[in-house]
Amino acid sequence: MSTRLLSPLLLALVLAPVALTSTGCKPKAVRGGPGTENPNLDQGAMSTTLDRRDLQELMQANMAKMMESPWWTQMTGTPGQVVAIWPIKNETSEHIDDQLNTLLADIETELVNSGVVAVVSRERQAEMANEVAVQQNRSIYDPAFANQISRQLGARYYITGKVGSVDEFFNKERRVQYTLFMQVIEVETSLVRFQYKSERSKAIVR
Repeated sequence: MSTRLLSPLLLALVLAPVALTSTGCKPKAVRGGPGTENPNLDQGAMSTTLDRRDLQELMQANMAKMMESPWWTQMTGTPGQVVAIWPIKNETSEHIDDQLNTLLADIETELVNSGVVAVVSRERQAEMANEVAVQQNRSIYDPAFANQISRQLGARYYITGKVGSVDEFFNKERRVQYTLFMQVIEVETSLVRFQYKSERSKAIVR
């Protein structure tokens, strides 16, 4: 029967299931995280690469150890000591520069909100470091350079670190072990006042 012969009401009834079926198959955007209808959306791992949750938990483990350390106890007794946060070096094969910038911002937030230390603005530090690095042809990961810039910024200590990874293969399956290593260096003496390494493994489970 031609749809031209159907009344408008009958035509609507015939086409309604088709419309419902087609709209039901379309992808749906969802919101996840605390306070939403999908609070665990960010919990699952989608691959063996480092993701936001991995870096956040590695950082939290390091920060917890830092705030239990003798150095932090000393800072608590003499509040207001100036600390600079240096870029964390990526020694993995992954492109995680954006994630590491977010990690640095999280470290800055933790320290500022602690009320124990004064923190050099990362934006101001980055401007000075980039300018001097170009002029002197220096690497921002050179400890002597980090010490120089931190001193010029009036910091007594600076925090530095690196992210590394080790790949393991067994029966054609891959496991990656990631580490976040962090240190607190005293600018005047170059002595290490705190260091810790947190670890995280990821694998594809069949």
